Amino acid sequence: MTPAALLAQRLARAGISDVVTVEPVSGGLAALAGIAHRDDAPPVFVKTFAEAPDGDAFAAEAEGLTVLRELGGLPTPDVLVAGPELLVLSLLQPRPRDEAFWERFAHALAHLHLSTGHPRFGWHRDNWLGRRRQVNTWAGDGFAFFAEHRLLRWLPEPRVRAALGSADRTALERLCDRLPELLPQRPATLTHGDLWAQNVLATADGRAALIDPAVSYTWAEVDLAHLWTTAPPPESRRFFDVYADLTGLDDDWPARMPIIQLRQHLAVLAQFDDDWGAADLIRATLAPFRPRT
Repeated sequence: MTPAALLAQRLARAGISDVVTVEPVSGGLAALAGIAHRDDAPPVFVKTFAEAPDGDAFAAEAEGLTVLRELGGLPTPDVLVAGPELLVLSLLQPRPRDEAFWERFAHALAHLHLSTGHPRFGWHRDNWLGRRRQVNTWAGDGFAFFAEHRLLRWLPEPRVRAALGSADRTALERLCDRLPELLPQRPATLTHGDLWAQNVLATADGRAALIDPAVSYTWAEVDLAHLWTTAPPPESRRFFDVYADLTGLDDDWPARMPIIQLRQHLAVLAQFDDDWGAADLIRATLAPFRPRT
């Protein structure tokens, strides 16, 4: 069955029976997605997984979209269906290719991170980063939370075990032990959790709108690191300066990004045969912590 046919089938099972065509879209890594054009209603965005997804994956994603909008004031698509088989959302627009858009987004993201502080790290439920569960067990210590649930959590995954040798795993454990020396103490705040440029779209009036969250209360620099290290578009260059000014970041923040981004590289390595260089980036970041021979 083609992706378009699968999406149409699952839309019909969800009670959306007026679909005329489904136009597949690319860009995401874990899911099948498309735009469903309907007979007497506006088109909608729909996504599913080729294999039967976990029953709460789309409910958790829908919750993330809601809390980013209601607590953080960030535009997100309306959730029309969040069932066990698929997620249906109102349609957003491609983001404009101009610096002003990204400068406005810097203000919006800074507001999210500065206005949603929390006394603990985690979330009231686990959710999903791609096709793998993101563990969000509450913790009072940000370093311990990041080490256990954002880094070491990936070591048992089969693809990670195959790609990283014993010296790499030991290096990661050493890095985790030294996190309080390597990173500044930071409070927990609401984060998107999977914030790369592909997950930044636009509303009809030109504001930045976010999709595909994996929310939790953790360090704000988790969001910053993902944007910084995943080839942000040229027009976003002012975003980082504006965000740093608004949030009072020190001048050393870029040096921390590879360590914080390890969480995402490990997640990519765990899920995809083509890791887009994630294993090499992991090894490079771990090199200073590798046992001497």
